[in-house]
Amino acid sequence: MSVEAIEDLDGLRTFLGPARSKGRVIGLVPTMGALHGGHGALIERARADCDRVIVSIYVNPTQFGTGEDLARYPRRLEDDLAFCEFRGVDAVFAPTDAVMYPDALHTWVEPGVEAQGLCGESRPGHFRAVATIVLKLIHAVGPSRAYFGEKDLQQLAVVRRMVADFNVPVEIVECPTHREPDGLAASSRNGYLDSGEREAARVLYRALRAARQRIADGGRDPNEALGAARAVIASEPMARIDYIEVVGPEDMQPVPRIQGTVRVAGAVWIGGTRLIDNVRCEAPREAQPT
Repeated sequence: MSVEAIEDLDGLRTFLGPARSKGRVIGLVPTMGALHGGHGALIERARADCDRVIVSIYVNPTQFGTGEDLARYPRRLEDDLAFCEFRGVDAVFAPTDAVMYPDALHTWVEPGVEAQGLCGESRPGHFRAVATIVLKLIHAVGPSRAYFGEKDLQQLAVVRRMVADFNVPVEIVECPTHREPDGLAASSRNGYLDSGEREAARVLYRALRAARQRIADGGRDPNEALGAARAVIASEPMARIDYIEVVGPEDMQPVPRIQGTVRVAGAVWIGGTRLIDNVRCEAPREAQPT
């Protein structure tokens, strides 16, 4: 039996009604479609955790800024439905713009410090739109758990804070970044890259690992770690840095000194395609005076 594609809120509520009345655990995997291995890993985790798994597929127009890739963002619903069916998804919620935005929106979620800097600086208004649509999707589905990947770390931090601040009764489950065999983080935008750009795109993960190694070797100055990362990116002529920062894992703000757990997050342009990634870093404990 094919996975069911549901476009409207009433149909979604009717589908989930029996599961909800029996107290079943419902998992939500929010996506914009063009599903890949990273989405597959989220679905598999949700399938292992939950009685019912709903994948939402919605290319949210409000989170694309002027000149961004809304028009060319890949839309492959039939392929995505087959992808979901193979992985045991119970239903796909694929609403139209008319369902998600029936009228001009007057109320928005305004994220806080977690949305400042990094992609928040490069894409003004992006996280306002992301937080708003995620809240709308959570409200529509009513899941017990919602699954997000670490690759979109700043988005994850924004969503976590929103859920906590608004007392939304959902558990946000963080899943590791899914990588291709050569280390490139899985992304729907990887499909924009030609063969040469695809090879060049590997530089971002190499740069992040260089920064992580500097931290593992005992470097406490963020500028040293960032210098190591920038040097790697500078070696690739096709790469242009958008940002590279060492940030705290909760607030996404640059740290003055590396202690404990930090994230090195970066975004680069490869031709006309912007790619993001990050790595977790653990600073070695400093020796205590004897």
